[in-house]
Amino acid sequence: MKLSTKGRYAVMAMVDLSSHSQGSPVALADIAERQEISLSYLEQLFGKLRKGGLVKSVRGPGGGYLLSRPAPQMRISDIILAVDEPIQTTRCSPGSPAGCHHNKGRCLTHDLWEELGNQIYLYLSAVSLADVCERRILGSSGMFHGNTGTVAAQ
Repeated sequence: MKLSTKGRYAVMAMVDLSSHSQGSPVALADIAERQEISLSYLEQLFGKLRKGGLVKSVRGPGGGYLLSRPAPQMRISDIILAVDEPIQTTRCSPGSPAGCHHNKGRCLTHDLWEELGNQIYLYLSAVSLADVCERRILGSSGMFHGNTGTVAAQ
């Protein structure tokens, strides 16, 4: 599964917003420049984030965007789902009894990929925006070498 640009950029922009706002609105142009994301693309994403209740806009001079609630209360899954990014690892629709085969059957590995999607969602639901901003997402991902599956000595 690969998370699309939409989901990745939304999370990047929200981390930037959280890190730079300090109680004052942040202009999308500033986020776009720092994160090297197209301003027009960010405007689309922030429209969805605002509609999803994750950010609020401030108009006028010195305007921009603010988080609608504290970063520790905002889940990464909320951000991804707000920009219509499905967390899906199967070819067929989640929860659908019909599978992805032409005869509507499920492939042999359907349950494996569906459970992977569930685990990704659970993980992203357990991580707050503050966790990312404060770099508390270190885990064991750096312990694996290539694709050998062996764990490095610490």
